[in-house]
Amino acid sequence: MKVVLLLDVKGTGKKGDVVEVSDGFARNFLLKNKKAVVADNTALNLNKQAKDAKNYHYEQDKQAAIALAEKLNNASVTLEVKGGENGKTFGSVTNKEIAEALNKQGLEIDKKQIVLKEPIKVAGEYQIEAKLFAGVSAKFKVIVKTI
Repeated sequence: MKVVLLLDVKGTGKKGDVVEVSDGFARNFLLKNKKAVVADNTALNLNKQAKDAKNYHYEQDKQAAIALAEKLNNASVTLEVKGGENGKTFGSVTNKEIAEALNKQGLEIDKKQIVLKEPIKVAGEYQIEAKLFAGVSAKFKVIVKTI
């Protein structure tokens, strides 16, 4: 019997897959527990529409991330922090502060997208990477000055 899976089923398939299973397994487990529906024309059509919508939204999000990456590659952020002699800062510059500075410039980015190996503790110029989407990243300049 062909069924369309509504949930991930271990050993059978992932959500949205059309799989061929034994009649007993389908009737007694999958259909009874609402983990699948019989693969008739309506169910197949709804499944195709859901996959098309998911792919469309994925592409829209990816295009938005690519556009943001192009803007971010040319960006430069200057942060002024309190510091002592030798350019050492009191405290450190974290990805949260960098994200807030970028948001003030109109570049909407989440602090979780900024990749810092360790917090910045010395004044200077740094190349920072932001991972915006799967396979889409951007590098921008952060200038830390002490006051």
